Amino acid sequence: MTQGYSQEGKRLGIVVAGSLSQGIEIKLDSQVSIEDMAVGRYVSIEGKKKRFYGLITDVRLGAIDPRFSINPPDMSDPFIAEVVIGTSAFGTIKVLPRIIWDITSSAMQRTKTVPQPFQIVSEATQRDIDLIFGSEDEKRLVIGNPLDMEAKLCLDLELFATLSNGVFGKSGTGKTFFTHHLLNGLIQKSKAVSLVFDMHSEYGWSWRPQGSHQEFKALKQLFPSKVAVFALDEENYRRRGLSPDFIVRIGYDQIEPADLEILRETLNLNDLQVDAIYRIRQRLDKKWLKEFLSQGDQGSIGTLAGQWRENESNLEAVYRRLTKLRNLPFVVQEATEDSVAQILHKLEAGISVVLEFGRYRDFTSYILVANLLTRRIYDKYRETTEGAKGDSERPRPLIITLEEAHKFLSPELARQTIFGTIAREMRKYNVTLLVVDQRPSGIDPEVLSQLGTRVAFRLDDVADIDAVLSGSEDKSELKTVLSRLETRQQTLVFGHSVPMAVVVEVEPYGSPDYYRKFGFRDATEIGKQVTKDIEELF
Repeated sequence: MTQGYSQEGKRLGIVVAGSLSQGIEIKLDSQVSIEDMAVGRYVSIEGKKKRFYGLITDVRLGAIDPRFSINPPDMSDPFIAEVVIGTSAFGTIKVLPRIIWDITSSAMQRTKTVPQPFQIVSEATQRDIDLIFGSEDEKRLVIGNPLDMEAKLCLDLELFATLSNGVFGKSGTGKTFFTHHLLNGLIQKSKAVSLVFDMHSEYGWSWRPQGSHQEFKALKQLFPSKVAVFALDEENYRRRGLSPDFIVRIGYDQIEPADLEILRETLNLNDLQVDAIYRIRQRLDKKWLKEFLSQGDQGSIGTLAGQWRENESNLEAVYRRLTKLRNLPFVVQEATEDSVAQILHKLEAGISVVLEFGRYRDFTSYILVANLLTRRIYDKYRETTEGAKGDSERPRPLIITLEEAHKFLSPELARQTIFGTIAREMRKYNVTLLVVDQRPSGIDPEVLSQLGTRVAFRLDDVADIDAVLSGSEDKSELKTVLSRLETRQQTLVFGHSVPMAVVVEVEPYGSPDYYRKFGFRDATEIGKQVTKDIEELF
């Protein structure tokens, strides 16, 4: 038998009908309980020349005689029950095959045909999983177990880092744990550097999920030499007894009209006022914001309006709205150090950066800082990439992790923010996004279509389910699978970095064994409460 090709799993049934587009119908053997079959489970179909791999997308009951549904037999008699089940009445499953292992060439390929009738269907085994998804190595990361299996399933981090990706799920499903796991893997295996905009202080040092008493270790603790923490809120950080690598300050001269345009809702700017801001920038040059606010403080807006032939009331409104920036303590007239230069220095050295917002979790702060810093970092990456004479001179791949992504990537804003540009450019300048969100329906459809790999935890809203599956060739079948996920710790993974869609019971985060895998040497001292707290959380 060809190496890598084996049949070791428990037999489930045989192929009886189906099509390439609608899936294959499997009649279960009489000794197989239909109650053990679950949507999202991984199976294999033994063809004569090929072995087919796919997901169960539906579970059904069938009967030879339709009169059984009107006049059921007496199932209280064990003998009658044994005769009826599996012969006159039976269970069927629908399987969506998407990967073929060719026996003759020992090659894997996308499914373009169907197995012959009455071929044997079996449970997938660890060898099957390794054959299709590969085993853990320097480029693959174990992300959990396939549904109802003890096998380890891997995601290809090299492929993951080549395109923008998304992690979606409603609050409390485990998407933050999974995002941590992905970032841990990327840092440990050095497949990319990361810039994490940490709105809720969950990725730098220890963090405590909502509803849990357990503090979990984050990137800086696991990789102290490979991660730098930049803090927007110095006071909050010091109060925790921690010392950040850098305190971020944003100078007036770093803020551009484009940074304020995406804040039009929170700053209450209308179209006329936004247009006026662009004209002010053109007239006053780089120090436009400082000078304009100074003129307003002196009561000189009327004079400026006359000189510029602008509407005075409109300029007055612009002045009042821009003074709101003074309520942000990290915005200063003159920044003594360039935050972007400091971040770039770390990224160029292969050190990932977590930017913690501390108390400044309002969307004005988050959107302003994330868009401003990313715009300047992206410009530097574009300049370096265009000037590179070969691959060795190109910058390291950068993955920007963005929570509440719909605030930057809505249909109205996606073409205005730098994040929309990055998503559409498909890693043209070695910069990609990892968007984390509970409302994928709020993200521009064009941006969603550019995401290479999508990780979907439980979503209840129909619009969110449709959005996260948009563009998938198996949307209708995967919609059934996604809607049947458990509330926590189960996810549907599909796209560029996995050969086919698969339901994963995710790798548990936070146990001593977990930390030990990522090189944390004090894992044995984490405490006896860890296991108990994880059980309570999930």
